[in-house]
Amino acid sequence: METIDLVIIGSGFYGLAMAKTYHQFHPTLTLAIFDKAETIGGVWAKERLYDGLRTNNLKGTYEYIDYPMSPKLFGVKPGEYMTGPAMHKYLSSYAEAYDIKDKIRLRHTVLEAAHQGGAEGGWVLTVESPDGMTKKKVFAKKMVMATGLTSEALLPDFKGQETFGAPLFHSKELKNYEGTLEGETKVVTVLGGMKSAWDAVYAYASKGIKVDWIIRESGHGPAWMAPSFVTPFKLWLEALVHTRILTWFSPCIWGAADSYSLIRRFWHGTAIGRAVTNAFWWALGSDVKTINKYSSHPEIKKLEPWSPAMFVASSFSILNFPSDFFDLIRKGTVNIHIADITRLSPKTVHLSNGSQLAAEALCCATGWKHVPPVKFLPEGIEKELGLPHSPGGDAEPIFTDEMVARADEEILSRFPRLRNQPVINKRYKPITNETDLQTRLTPWTLYRFMVPPSPRFLATRDIAFIGCFSSFSSGLSVYPQALWICAFLDDKLPLSVMPSGKALLDDKLKLKKEMVGEREKTAEQVRYETVLQARFGRWRYPAGHGRQFPDFVFDALPYIDSMLGDLGLKIHRKRSWWAEMSEPYGLEDYRDIVSEYAEKYYGRMCT
Repeated sequence: METIDLVIIGSGFYGLAMAKTYHQFHPTLTLAIFDKAETIGGVWAKERLYDGLRTNNLKGTYEYIDYPMSPKLFGVKPGEYMTGPAMHKYLSSYAEAYDIKDKIRLRHTVLEAAHQGGAEGGWVLTVESPDGMTKKKVFAKKMVMATGLTSEALLPDFKGQETFGAPLFHSKELKNYEGTLEGETKVVTVLGGMKSAWDAVYAYASKGIKVDWIIRESGHGPAWMAPSFVTPFKLWLEALVHTRILTWFSPCIWGAADSYSLIRRFWHGTAIGRAVTNAFWWALGSDVKTINKYSSHPEIKKLEPWSPAMFVASSFSILNFPSDFFDLIRKGTVNIHIADITRLSPKTVHLSNGSQLAAEALCCATGWKHVPPVKFLPEGIEKELGLPHSPGGDAEPIFTDEMVARADEEILSRFPRLRNQPVINKRYKPITNETDLQTRLTPWTLYRFMVPPSPRFLATRDIAFIGCFSSFSSGLSVYPQALWICAFLDDKLPLSVMPSGKALLDDKLKLKKEMVGEREKTAEQVRYETVLQARFGRWRYPAGHGRQFPDFVFDALPYIDSMLGDLGLKIHRKRSWWAEMSEPYGLEDYRDIVSEYAEKYYGRMCT
């Protein structure tokens, strides 16, 4: 059996950064990146790039801090959105530049990961080879899951779909159905209200193909969509969410990591502060509604969001289209139906309002299965890993009723505003039975959103998860996560962050606070903090995915602060206190963190 020091599963934006960072500090250790795709890139893999796909980020926020996206090489200028082909080329170039491309094994699907007993742990992986016929075993001493949250498509079943007789597919597969974007196609149907649905609608309608756009009356409604520049002052939205003074208006359970807890306590713990905070969120939402002119046309009015802006996370997205999206609606190329699909018949979609829509294709932008694509063994180990699972039973090691109740009490006492939860849709129902199952699963429950909080895995330090959250801030957060995971795997994190893995393995750790000292964190404290932050999403972002996994926007900066603080690196990186409050954080502020980490933990500068 082949033995590998570190296996990374996934070669997308996060997986490549994790591989580069670990290899940089451990050049003599063996490393392999397994990916079931045909090409590297994750969501930017070549086989997922349909014509017109672009990033939601403007150039300068979605790239690596140590590998600038050259306009000459990649064809993207400042102030432009990156195209799918440009992103794929950029990620491929990054892998080559940092000597990790030859470590990527494409078309290798990891089916199972079985944890091994004993002090050292490790994982026996069952890997399906590119031919799809043979399987082999690989032993990974350590493993990082970099599959993210958008790798497994959720495609509903429809009554009568076997008679539909036309392409029926998830928006992830749009590249494979590009024929529906060309040739003789006259009319298609798109199902969904989130950003991927807007992308699919634009892809068809911009080519003159008539689109019937269905947004479920029993769903969460249309996504919040804004241009990149908002407010009468035309401020860059991506910059606003990384401006410290504005992050204080967001209730955040890990907000104290930015060292401004007194200010945050005023905004969220006093009646005056909450009134100002409510006004901030009302103004932000009203500005977006005004810019989009929802009331200017009866069809456009159907796209007005159903949920308050304050309670929406990364489903608050960007109008990144090269021409006016709403003009396609005004011209009649796009018709919007607020209804449910009741059944399908030959090239016809039947709706709950009695409408029958002729369709030459049905593209479903219906979200993702928010569980890992790998089966973990032995059975039931997902509870200790902190992965989504059906709760209940005496064997629940992390997400216990007692721990959840304690977390809820703390959340609502610190943020009374969250007691008043919005009612988004009284008629809501899951789109499939499988989705219904997902709503009953525990959320992703990882310490710092990266590692299992159970003593077993705090001891073996042989697994971590990178990029398992959703936000605007991938470019800023990817290296802090990669460095934090390196420190975790190498047992370098301070005792104030988590107990020593060696001490846990030696069974010498004393869990009582009075026995370990004031600043040393116990395994029990790690577990509670993990549940607290996982549970917070249910209250903070009910109109997003907070109930299922970490999903945030204005809370990304304090999250980065928490990781840098854990590593003993500088948090406040601006030149003055005024700049710290008023100037947005960007990639340039974190340009040196890899070298700072190398100097702190290895006594050398990083090249």
